[in-house]
Amino acid sequence: MAGDGLGVVRVLDRHGFGTVESGQLLAGTASGALAGVLYRGALDDAAVPLAAASAATAQTRKAHVAEPAALAAGLACSGGATLLGHPLPAALADALGRSLERGAPSALVSTADGAGALVLTGPELADVVGTLGSAGLDEVATGAARQLLRRGATVTERVPNEAGPELLLDLWVPVPSVLIVGSGAIGAALEAQAALLGWSSRYESELDATVAAVAAFSDADVLVLLDHAPSFDAALIEGLRGRGFIGALGSRHTQSARRERLLAAGLTADEMARLYGPVGLDLGARTPAETAVSIVAQVIAARAGRAGTALAAAEGRIGG
Repeated sequence: MAGDGLGVVRVLDRHGFGTVESGQLLAGTASGALAGVLYRGALDDAAVPLAAASAATAQTRKAHVAEPAALAAGLACSGGATLLGHPLPAALADALGRSLERGAPSALVSTADGAGALVLTGPELADVVGTLGSAGLDEVATGAARQLLRRGATVTERVPNEAGPELLLDLWVPVPSVLIVGSGAIGAALEAQAALLGWSSRYESELDATVAAVAAFSDADVLVLLDHAPSFDAALIEGLRGRGFIGALGSRHTQSARRERLLAAGLTADEMARLYGPVGLDLGARTPAETAVSIVAQVIAARAGRAGTALAAAEGRIGG
């Protein structure tokens, strides 16, 4: 498809629609071949012809979806969007396609007018293909993408740039994988809750295997330690000096004793600050299922850089 001259359509700005997934795009060729979808197809009237036209030149188009059409598509409400269509050179399309197929972190960054684009791939987004037109713009783009990668979540962001044009950044990251160490009702409830979100999960009970798994963590990975045995401090040390969300269950007394051991083992204050213990938000959970919800809610908040407060007490766009 890339060899035919590829155009991509992305959401530059939107209002309404409710909560929608980030990282959506529609790719198309001048001959009419299409891949991908925007907002469950609700924007097709504007997006499909734009995909074909943008294979040759960058342009924007406004689209509005009335309430009946939005609801029929499975969206929460009506809304409007400004769509950006721009060419995606074959080298960039190939790099992005291969990376997404591998399930590796991937980013597509363009200027807001679509005049330039680059693709970043790899665990640290270290592999860069393309340019936005200058080394300065490329540096802003790569820095923003790598900073957002630390959230461990797929996002679409407008990136302000005081020295030049605003940027549009789409970042795709692997689906979270939850490592549950220990067993019991909370573990089973956590596994079910993770599955509901489309996350993968697995159990581990052996120390060496746990340490090895945590050592290989990406930013998207999650450790929930249910076992209170001091021997598993080794896994926490590995995680707190590495990557991912590191959480541990336990009473206040258990947490205090664990922190004393970890500090005595040489962890710094900054490393200790990465420990979520006791793991979970204060939702008043009383059952294993409710505890699992509180844990997953904290993971979501941490990945998004949010405090986990009530929506009514927060400002800004709902749903990210």
